[in-house]
Amino acid sequence: MTHLQAGLSPETLEKARLELNENPDTLHQDIQEVRDMVITRPDIGFLRTDDAFILRFLRARKFQHFEAFRLLAQYFEYRQQNLDMFKSFKATDPGIKQALKDGFPGGLANLDHYGRKILVLFAANWDQSRYTLVDILRAILLSLEAMIEDPELQVNGFVLIIDWSNFTFKQASKLTPSMLRLAIEGLQDSFPARFGGIHFVNQPWYIHALYTVIRPFLKEKTRKRIFLHGNNLNSLHQLIHPEILPSEFGGMLPPYDMGTWARTLLDHEYDDDSECNADSFNTPAKDIEKDLSPKSMKR
Repeated sequence: MTHLQAGLSPETLEKARLELNENPDTLHQDIQEVRDMVITRPDIGFLRTDDAFILRFLRARKFQHFEAFRLLAQYFEYRQQNLDMFKSFKATDPGIKQALKDGFPGGLANLDHYGRKILVLFAANWDQSRYTLVDILRAILLSLEAMIEDPELQVNGFVLIIDWSNFTFKQASKLTPSMLRLAIEGLQDSFPARFGGIHFVNQPWYIHALYTVIRPFLKEKTRKRIFLHGNNLNSLHQLIHPEILPSEFGGMLPPYDMGTWARTLLDHEYDDDSECNADSFNTPAKDIEKDLSPKSMKR
């Protein structure tokens, strides 16, 4: 085991070997092969090419070198093409902060039986008067940046549950094809996370209609991992055990506290609604904002 695998449990190490083709004897060589491809894309500013960073892309693409590099290139290209999204890419940004406090996203305390982090979104919580859908996407991407620092989650991945209860037709009308495509490009095509399942529950007919709009933009692998449960929570429970779910999803735990993840990310600034000084923000998100700032990308 190399120092790059130090954060993995024995069970996850074995999973990485069997499912991702991760080999400690060739790990540094695998990383270097991806790093050597950077010169083939002089049009992209690769702001990070350190071992630990490249490793998460290799894990996301099961150690297929070219696919890992393509994902790495798309990660930075997406940020270059959408500079405004990453201008104030920190948890204390007003739009991101409010989205986080409303549970975009939420994160359950318990992992599922595959060791995956369960993210939850309660769509009706979106307050259109205070922040935009782009702010929600930014909050999700920022949260993933913080979570993917955990090597266990790099290997085991994530599950997403979206509850569409009380999501109005007016709110749904804001989910334009361009906005949906921006989200798909950011999450499916440009981020080194393994999503084991995306579960829709309590979705109205117009969400079904929206799904038909975005379906052509989804990879076949992604389509196979999307489950439309409607009001049938039993089908959800067959895939995610009710013992670890809050009561909103028919689970055995108390109702979900929307501020749980926001408090983790914001710490003492959770209750501070004044404009915060970024220098006082001492969490992984601060480093993320520094590394991926548009000013750096323009160099």
